[in-house]
Amino acid sequence: MLYELTELALKLRAVPEALPALESYTTDSAAGGTLLGCWETEHGVIVGRLLLLREFADAGALAAERQRILTSSDPFGIGEHLESFRVCSYAPFPFLPPVRTGQFGGVYEFRTYRLKVGGLGPTMAGWEAALPERTKLYPLTTAMYALDGAPRITHIWPFPSLDERLAIRRESYERGIWPPENGPENIAHATSTIAIPVPFSPLR
Repeated sequence: MLYELTELALKLRAVPEALPALESYTTDSAAGGTLLGCWETEHGVIVGRLLLLREFADAGALAAERQRILTSSDPFGIGEHLESFRVCSYAPFPFLPPVRTGQFGGVYEFRTYRLKVGGLGPTMAGWEAALPERTKLYPLTTAMYALDGAPRITHIWPFPSLDERLAIRRESYERGIWPPENGPENIAHATSTIAIPVPFSPLR
């Protein structure tokens, strides 16, 4: 199982018009993958920015879809609305189950850590040990490592609200549940994005 995380930068005020076409594209059988979630960003770079998470059965299916996107004159069915896009391939941490869709929270946080050289193995080991207690506070959508570009991981967390996010994170720190061992020590650079599910997102 592999994941594809796409960042779509749309023209100003184009999101409402683009969403129906994007839904059709990502749910069509020709796409070859399964739509897991689509979000509009709320913090950071926010103007017309969407995040798209899809699941693929294997590398062949992902590669076929990637080629279809890159060679298309109308990528994602919204070419007329797009300023740019970035597509990244990921594999889930091996000890995690597949992403489960459903209603988990109105607010999602996407955190991406560019890792120091050799940092992926220790990072995953620390996460494997720490996640059982951390996810008792609130579930994790997924944690995954990039298969292209710089060594990095991206993890996605749902929260009922921004206030609940702060409370859950504070409790995990105060109880010593989080961050995981070997986590911060292996981060070279970190970013965080808050995003809200769009109406057709399977992850809500």
